[in-house]
Amino acid sequence: MKTPLGFSYAGINCGIKAARKDLALVYSEAPCVTAGCFTVNTACAAPIVDARARVPSTSIRAIVVNSGNANALVGPEGERDVRAVATAAGLALGVPSESVLCASTGVIGVRLPTKKLEDGAAPLAAARGAAIELAAEAILTTDTRVKLSGRSLRVGERDVTIAAFAKGSGMIAPELATMLAFITTDAAIAPAALQAALTRAMGGTFNMLTVDNDMSTNDAVFAMANGLARNAEITTGTPEYALFEAAVNDVCSDLARAIAEDGEGATKLLEVTVRGAPTEEIARDLARSIAGSSLVKAAMFGADPNWGRVLATVGARAGSRKWNVDPLRATVAIQGAAVFANGAPTGMDPIVLRAKMREPTILIDVTLPGNANLVARAWGCDLSYDYVKINADYTSLTSSSPDGTVTKDDRLTNYSPGFKRALLVEALSYIAKFTGTRAVVKYGGAAMVKDSLKAAFANDINLLRSAGLLPVVVHGGGPEITHTLEKLGSGRSEFIDGQRITGPEDVKVVEMVLSGKINTELVQLLNQRTAKAVGLSGKDAGLLRARKLLSKDGRDLGMVGEVESVNADLLETLLDKAYVPVISPIGMGEDGQAYNINADTAAAAIAVALEAEKLIYLTDVPGILENGELISEIRVSELRAKIASGAIKGGMVAKAMAALAAIDGGVESVHILDGRTPHSVIAELFTDRGVGTLIARD
Repeated sequence: MKTPLGFSYAGINCGIKAARKDLALVYSEAPCVTAGCFTVNTACAAPIVDARARVPSTSIRAIVVNSGNANALVGPEGERDVRAVATAAGLALGVPSESVLCASTGVIGVRLPTKKLEDGAAPLAAARGAAIELAAEAILTTDTRVKLSGRSLRVGERDVTIAAFAKGSGMIAPELATMLAFITTDAAIAPAALQAALTRAMGGTFNMLTVDNDMSTNDAVFAMANGLARNAEITTGTPEYALFEAAVNDVCSDLARAIAEDGEGATKLLEVTVRGAPTEEIARDLARSIAGSSLVKAAMFGADPNWGRVLATVGARAGSRKWNVDPLRATVAIQGAAVFANGAPTGMDPIVLRAKMREPTILIDVTLPGNANLVARAWGCDLSYDYVKINADYTSLTSSSPDGTVTKDDRLTNYSPGFKRALLVEALSYIAKFTGTRAVVKYGGAAMVKDSLKAAFANDINLLRSAGLLPVVVHGGGPEITHTLEKLGSGRSEFIDGQRITGPEDVKVVEMVLSGKINTELVQLLNQRTAKAVGLSGKDAGLLRARKLLSKDGRDLGMVGEVESVNADLLETLLDKAYVPVISPIGMGEDGQAYNINADTAAAAIAVALEAEKLIYLTDVPGILENGELISEIRVSELRAKIASGAIKGGMVAKAMAALAAIDGGVESVHILDGRTPHSVIAELFTDRGVGTLIARD
């Protein structure tokens, strides 16, 4: 990510957390004009008290941020600790302590382990570099991913860069949402102009964000501008100011959306738009209220198109605030489909709508009969079982050692005896059932893109091994291949029957991406978690022998192949030694050429050759759908009939055909799962009903 001139960043572990990064730094070579916006919570943390009294400013050089401890509600020692950390950081950086601000996030009510931060100041200063991602990682608490955004713009004759990062997942409520955000820019801008741009951005971005309607003690957004772009100073009321303000607003909007998407326990991002309200403030209030309604959020989690809850929220706010808003005159749309209009339900088929609501983003639009150009948008997320779990256990399972190290003890020991008995009995029965079982897992889709899903998948593979199951991973990489080919100037990829036409030069790129990049990264990820993964190309030891594949109508697909044979002995040897084979689907033809093989069909052929009991496909859909509803279990004969009748359409047809080929070849069952849901492999195999579609023999 491009960062502004003169800024450097760092993220290290100083010992607040047992292992993860917990101390971040933003540093500027030159003094910065600095603006800030802070929580309105009167029970605010010590760093907020300190920073609020010192910005706007023209002399800030650095911000030190710790995670794991909020330094909130600990008495007068909190503010003394802030000054001690700033002094240590100033000495390490060679700048006055008055030019250092602090921010904290984490557990409330625990004294900050100041000595750890003071000792970490020198290593933190020495770790400075251009990698803003390291600082973004060091401020995470219950977040599952880093949150970054940036913009480049032209101001006069100079290029100006804005780069920002944030954290936030729980205790997210409007009137500055519960999060920390840090915006850095090399623009030259007047202090009043920077504060004005930041304050205006809050109204339509972070103040329109809610996860749980609970406000934290530590919310803060900082903007630092060091002027090293050497543009003419930006002042309010100028075209340059309007351009800069729009860029800041865009960055804040990106970060707000990312926080909502990463809400604690969230499975769906909720975006609510309200049009036509009497005033902008009423529109914003209604949008926030809908996004924050527990009933609306729960309905979104269950893919329940309950527009009644949306209108009930509108009516409740209008009635309690005495607004001239009639919900019966509203039009409500969910996922673009009108569900209420002209004072009555539209009769939209709820089954069809439920299918649309399984997507990771849910759109709710409410249009009132006023000025349609008056629009407000709020972001939130669904309310899942995991949200309750995370927050019910947050402090009871979190402990602080005498030296200030914060750890979370989420062991089964801490739960009720009844829960433990039920869980252990069920888990042990599955472990006994799966010991020695071979399972081929085709890894693809969003599970390969999102960092949190990658980590969940690696954990699942380890858990499968712990349960005695013997996994083999076959991965795809279509989007990465397409991106690389386009980047290298090969043009847009062409597909026939779902197969990429692959020329002689293209197959070299395909092999480079699959075997050289994706396979290597996946093996590294798995081995970080002690999976004993071994990366293999289908060319290694003749693992996948291939022959040229033609399209259904006989057209030449280039260097696209189908599996002719599998070297099962190689895989058996690795499985006998408890290794996890990770296979990229590149085959070797009799002509010595490399062939690109569809990962779904390669996984099926490998499962047959190994006489595997299970074949698992990770996709970007919940499973096989019929009229928008998930089919939890289907027999082979039923599946064939649905394919023949056209009930199964699009890309699922090829996957279903590969599944049938696997079962015809002796595989006991095939599971098609939504890889966008963390730990879907475990949930499918280790629960009675599962979460995807099970294809079984008749």
